[in-house]
Amino acid sequence: MNFSSKTVWITGASSGIGKALAIELAAQGAELILSSRRTEALEEVKTACLGAPNVHVLPLDLSKSDTMLAAVEKAYAFCPNGIDVLVNNGGISQRSLAIDTDLEVDRRVMEIDYFGTVALSKAILPRFVKQQRGHFVVITSLMGKFSSPLRSGYCGAKHALHGFFDALYLEHWKDQIAVTLVCPGFIRTEISKNALVGDGSKQETMDEATGGGLTPEQCAKKMAKAIHNRKHEVYIGKKEILAIYLKRYFPGILRRILKNAKVT
Repeated sequence: MNFSSKTVWITGASSGIGKALAIELAAQGAELILSSRRTEALEEVKTACLGAPNVHVLPLDLSKSDTMLAAVEKAYAFCPNGIDVLVNNGGISQRSLAIDTDLEVDRRVMEIDYFGTVALSKAILPRFVKQQRGHFVVITSLMGKFSSPLRSGYCGAKHALHGFFDALYLEHWKDQIAVTLVCPGFIRTEISKNALVGDGSKQETMDEATGGGLTPEQCAKKMAKAIHNRKHEVYIGKKEILAIYLKRYFPGILRRILKNAKVT
């Protein structure tokens, strides 16, 4: 793999999967734009991105959809020759029973994970069409393919991303625009600690499955390969990936398993 001729914009780049992917693609020679809300953390990631010809820091808050057009303008000011790949990685999770979850929590998860991602993608889409090249990489989740208890809002947002980007691809493949839907399973990040519970506060605990998952670096290497190969959908994880195939071929069995699963 070689990304030396590519410019890649990564949201949620200040930690976890986004940070690991930035470092991985930098090592492969990509020019990078790094976005998240935390400018100081982005600067630290920038320092770690060895091998990239240029690394640009562009603060971005996915909860503010009306700022996305301005963000795209700034990104193209950094990279006037065009952006090749937008990695929609930023987002939050949720861990609470639906009956205990305030509707505002569902709205916040949807606003960031779905509407923020869609708003940024629609803001850059005319540029991709004009330059007749572009690649949307969307970090969804295995929860975008099947659901689990304690994640109703999160599953709803991730399922919605699949619906939107599958349609977007069918509308714009003739414009040389690709879509890669990345579905991670358990990855050892802070996602469960930062997940919102029913009242909107953070869970602040690491669940056992997430703690035993792949490292962000392992995930990033698999993601880079999928991006390079322009794969439409990729599943990344350990044995939890088998649930994808149970959902497809034996959905009743998967439901029985999840009914009795000890999820956190």
